[in-house]
Amino acid sequence: MFGATTVLIVIVGVFILSGIKILNEYERGVIFRLGRCVGQKGPGIIFVIPMIDRMVRVSLRTVVFDVPPQDVITKDNISIKVNAVIYFRVVDPRKSVIDVEDFLYATSQLSQTTLRSVLGQAELDELLSSRDKINDHLQTILDQHTEPWGVKVSKVEVKNIDLPKEMQRAMAKQAEAEREKRAKIIGAEAELMASEKLTEAAAVIATQPIALQLRYLQTLSEIAVENNSTTIFPVPVDFLNSIFNNRKQN
Repeated sequence: MFGATTVLIVIVGVFILSGIKILNEYERGVIFRLGRCVGQKGPGIIFVIPMIDRMVRVSLRTVVFDVPPQDVITKDNISIKVNAVIYFRVVDPRKSVIDVEDFLYATSQLSQTTLRSVLGQAELDELLSSRDKINDHLQTILDQHTEPWGVKVSKVEVKNIDLPKEMQRAMAKQAEAEREKRAKIIGAEAELMASEKLTEAAAVIATQPIALQLRYLQTLSEIAVENNSTTIFPVPVDFLNSIFNNRKQN
């Protein structure tokens, strides 16, 4: 009698212990009782009825999925390779288990097809210059499609856009031509400003002849300081005449 009781106690103890589950803070357990979902439990210690209940663990942590390079033909018929990274997490464990067979695989496949579809509707210049806008558009579309699965897509980032070598050379030539154009425009603007200042200086000298003579003397002084050599400097006739006239008056 004592032996049978001990065996019974051991069986009951093993039965109870087998039904005790421990879930981490970032985990939830979706409970199925005889095939019917009865809710979710966790985190911490929970109890499921052995052989009657079945628990499916679901992680609530953010998943970082690296979308492999996709061949995309843009709206302006340019073939490129694009890869991206997607951040998503489960917000409803029950839906992620019941409404989709494998939410990780489903989200990854959806992200690849959506990436090709969205980027194929944009031109290359838009992809290169408005990447933030493209990222937001991708995130909105993916989040709408994954919401019924209990999955929240929080962020999408297009990582690399690989262009054909011919296109890279064409873009390099275009950038070089653009830089040359800007340099010529800046040079022309500088010439215009210099001509305007010279015109103003000429107008001042025309009204004040003595200013021209002072400018000659200043230039001669600068040459003498910089070059330690004999310098032949033409002196204006008007300047000599003014000197002679001053002597005659004296």
